[in-house]
Amino acid sequence: MKIFTSILVFLAIALIIFNITQLDFNSPFQGDSGVACIGIVASFCAVLILLIFRISKRIEEKTNDR
Repeated sequence: MKIFTSILVFLAIALIIFNITQLDFNSPFQGDSGVACIGIVASFCAVLILLIFRISKRIEEKTNDR
């Protein structure tokens, strides 16, 4: 499960980087830049959710070992 979540985190970070390259910093909320902003926020949320999932699995393993 750790490898799977690591791959997903890597893909989400790659999407963040890709969307940053699509931003037009002069008008960040118009046209394709708006879509890129939404993509950056969504990818960031995905990274957070995956990291929370990984931490919860670690806690679950520690409580089951007792």
